[in-house]
Amino acid sequence: MLKRIRLSKTLRWVLNLLMIFLLLFSLFRFFIFLQFRPQGLAATDIAAAFLLGLRYDLRWIAVILLPVIVISTYAAGSPFYSDRNKKIWTWYLALITFVLFFFFAAGYGSFSYNQTPLDAGAMNFAEDFTISIKMIWQTYPLVWMMLGLGVAVLIFRWMYRRSHWQVVSATDGQGIAHQSSHFLLALAVALLCIHGSFSSRPLGRTDSFRFSKVFLSYLAINPVQNFAATLGLRKPGYNEDRARALYPVMKKWMGLGPAADFDFRRTIGPRSTSFESRPNIILVQCESFSMYKSTMSGNPLNTTPFFDSLCKKGIFFERCFAPTFSTARALFAIVTGIPDAQFFKFSSRNPLALDQYTLLSGLEDYQKHYFLGGDAAFNNFEGILRNIPDLQMHTGTDFKAPPINVWGVSDKDLFAAADERLRVTKTPFFAYIQTAGNHRPFQRSISPADKDFKRDTLDNETLKTNGFESVDEYNAFRYSDYCIRSFMAKASAQPYFNNTIFVFIGDHGVAGNAQAVYPAVWTEQRLTDLHVPLLFYAPGLLAPQRRSEVVSQIDVLPTIAGLLHRSYQNRTLGRDLLDPAHKEHFAFVTNATDKVGIVTNNFYLVRQLNSGEEQLHALSSAPDTLSNAERIKLQRSLAELAMAFFETSRYLILNNKN
Repeated sequence: MLKRIRLSKTLRWVLNLLMIFLLLFSLFRFFIFLQFRPQGLAATDIAAAFLLGLRYDLRWIAVILLPVIVISTYAAGSPFYSDRNKKIWTWYLALITFVLFFFFAAGYGSFSYNQTPLDAGAMNFAEDFTISIKMIWQTYPLVWMMLGLGVAVLIFRWMYRRSHWQVVSATDGQGIAHQSSHFLLALAVALLCIHGSFSSRPLGRTDSFRFSKVFLSYLAINPVQNFAATLGLRKPGYNEDRARALYPVMKKWMGLGPAADFDFRRTIGPRSTSFESRPNIILVQCESFSMYKSTMSGNPLNTTPFFDSLCKKGIFFERCFAPTFSTARALFAIVTGIPDAQFFKFSSRNPLALDQYTLLSGLEDYQKHYFLGGDAAFNNFEGILRNIPDLQMHTGTDFKAPPINVWGVSDKDLFAAADERLRVTKTPFFAYIQTAGNHRPFQRSISPADKDFKRDTLDNETLKTNGFESVDEYNAFRYSDYCIRSFMAKASAQPYFNNTIFVFIGDHGVAGNAQAVYPAVWTEQRLTDLHVPLLFYAPGLLAPQRRSEVVSQIDVLPTIAGLLHRSYQNRTLGRDLLDPAHKEHFAFVTNATDKVGIVTNNFYLVRQLNSGEEQLHALSSAPDTLSNAERIKLQRSLAELAMAFFETSRYLILNNKN
């Protein structure tokens, strides 16, 4: 075929390079598929995801090869014009290959870390480069990975040179002319591949979200495409007109009463069930505390027996959801009472969003403490915490114990330091303890000094069936329970214990297989990312309850405020969960795939922002008894609420100032 067309050497080489790069992109997609595929995928859907992925791949291969085509239109720019040109172009391709391998490695890391494709949100961690590199260094064999990357790049450069030589061998002496018309045709084909479509509308990132199962969307889009497409979405913004127009929806669902138009401020008097004893508050934000991995969910591995015993003695909310994934977003949501609904950039990293009202401002007569085992500059935690008046911060090098990994001291040592400081506090106190131990590097998350903690060993099949990726992760999760037990043993011996309300909440969950304890939709729709335990524990003050209604992370501070015998002004989107007037049960959730949703006691509504596509999922495995008309009405109502919460959150992030 090529002989009849008599293509020039350069275009023959470009075709060879096309096949090499296509193989490279395809191998990455096959690898991701084999490593992370969930159960129950239809063969037709898998094929459709791969075909869509081929279009994304051809776009970026065309971008890579475009300079070769354009510059080689002039014979003097061709890789076959001179040895110097050959070296320049093969080193150009080697450099591009290095960049691609970097993106593929980062894409694999993103899937391995939270089972989502690489996007511009990775820039949040690049802004904490030193800490992020330390975490990667302590988690992965980075030296061997870099050596492997270097060797792979050199191998591919050899392939490009060999392909160049093969073209020369096949065409020398045939007198094939360097025809500009062929290059113009190749340029047109390349531009069509970059456009990605035969219609006027170019192939976009949102095209990948047409699949009902999110894994297929993630599989289709390659990491280069997803990163480039989301890079421009990091700038925070809001639409005040939309937020105002949707205020009646918020007013109805939140029960705001006679509030004025677009005003979330409401003064709330003390409840009859609040405590006049001015109880201390200890709020513990637990790292990666996935509900489905815990004993409380019924997980047969019984990873958190002690915390489960606390839940039986306190007010335990078994269906609490973080609004979105990540520790920084959790801190923002808890402290401000507003979901961090800005995509691809943490609001803690946005200078315009740092000045935030918080309910903690009303605790003027309380000492306030914050404890973190590592550096509060990471993801700019300290930027959010500065909103808490007179906060005393105890972080990083403030502790006597040595750090065990990049995240600082062990959780056990963190809790011990907090107890040591709080036991000498003479006035009522509010303490925020943020753990970090249940996090990569899992193999270094357990203090070598804790000899009484016994590591367990299970086979990989048992671990994966019950939601764990490795024995190290499993033991790190168990170690969290051990550290909480150690803390509560110390605290229960202190004078402050009997007049203290302990609040434990997960910062976020972790994607994984939850089908051992929950219906398949929880795994397929990634609710496992956001489903966390929430416990209010005070044996002398609160009667035990196990609550099954859906609640949100943003409700934590309003509920704490409701337990204290004082009036307070709530300007947040959170609500007092123990208020008898609290009726509607729902949680707003979002993620970095441009989706927003509402979780209710029985359903999960998810809406794709760009396409407007909506899906309503039943959360129970019981038969759905809704009629078609009832389902349509419910879906519209929840979709309207999802958009109202999203637009309101984005507005308040930049307008709910102190």
